[in-house]
Amino acid sequence: MSARPPLPTRYAGPGASPGFLLWRVTNAWQRAVREALKPLGLTHTQFVVLAVATWFEGNDALTQARLAELSGGDVMTTSQVVRALVHAGLLARAPHPTDSRAHAVSVSRAGRALARRAVRAVERADERFFAPVRRERATVMRAFRLLAADGARD
Repeated sequence: MSARPPLPTRYAGPGASPGFLLWRVTNAWQRAVREALKPLGLTHTQFVVLAVATWFEGNDALTQARLAELSGGDVMTTSQVVRALVHAGLLARAPHPTDSRAHAVSVSRAGRALARRAVRAVERADERFFAPVRRERATVMRAFRLLAADGARD
């Protein structure tokens, strides 16, 4: 009499599933980043939006939709985060110069200063987190880029 497996899976267990391992890695990395940003008063999503806005500011009038696209987030979440960052004095919104339906997003002086501090904190957290795979960095980055590109095509 053979025992039926508890789940209809091809894997011997969760540790053999790439999706489950990615879930675990992602959660652990997000915890590390949250801890790095906590003293700065930023959530991870706020950091991403602020950093992307700072990085791309000045290339053209940056809209919330473009900010969502550049950060890989959805438009509604980006809108809420932009609103919170405007309220905190880190971003500003003004009428878009060519699209009357959109707002141009800009980074305040305080926002740029906080973005610089936050990037240093997150990069230190990344350095610690990814230290076990430091020698495989090029391979890990290549895999991340492949996975990110594939996800963008969906």
